[in-house]
Amino acid sequence: MQQLLPARLFAQRNGSFRNMLTNMSDRPLSPIPVAEADRAYVTLISAYREDPVNRWLYPDDVSYGENFPLMVAATADSAFATGTAWRLDSESAVALWIPPGSRMDAERFGRVLLETVPAEKHADLFDTLEFADAAHPPYPHWYLPWLGVAEGEQCTGLGTKLLGASLDYIDVGGLPAYLFGTSPRNIAFFERFGFVVQGEVQRGIVPALTAMVREGDHS
Repeated sequence: MQQLLPARLFAQRNGSFRNMLTNMSDRPLSPIPVAEADRAYVTLISAYREDPVNRWLYPDDVSYGENFPLMVAATADSAFATGTAWRLDSESAVALWIPPGSRMDAERFGRVLLETVPAEKHADLFDTLEFADAAHPPYPHWYLPWLGVAEGEQCTGLGTKLLGASLDYIDVGGLPAYLFGTSPRNIAFFERFGFVVQGEVQRGIVPALTAMVREGDHS
């Protein structure tokens, strides 16, 4: 059975934690195999179709459909490798988590944006991303760049179940979780799970990114 989380990241955790992560028979989460990453991207394309930040990047449907999955892959491909790309029994809800000790490929991410986002947006976009990167907590934490429910399945409780189950695992390790809210709707959603607004990252005409932290025991 595939491990839910990479053992090397939790070598300092107790045995019961490691055992829980390697035995998922009674848990709702399943890791998404690398071979099924494209199916996860299809779910996220549907989920983020009306997201203000991503539609600022790719305002027409053609560019969004072609380029949004490239951006998602650049930011969160590592989640599949570390076993922290999660779904429920249904493929209609997907969460891509970046665990502590892992980082996205910044060079790849920048290259995708340079090649797919109109040049007139580059200055404000990369200025915003520089500040967003600096806003991450300085201590070990989980980062959630993508959590989405397919458009036709939204408001059915799938997102609540998926995020709740994800946080159950994360809470055992005692580390905080971090993300950026991109709309009043998803900010309110994350606040229900204990995420607290830390401030906004916004430069030029880029829609605001709202930094949010759910504290853990990182002492």
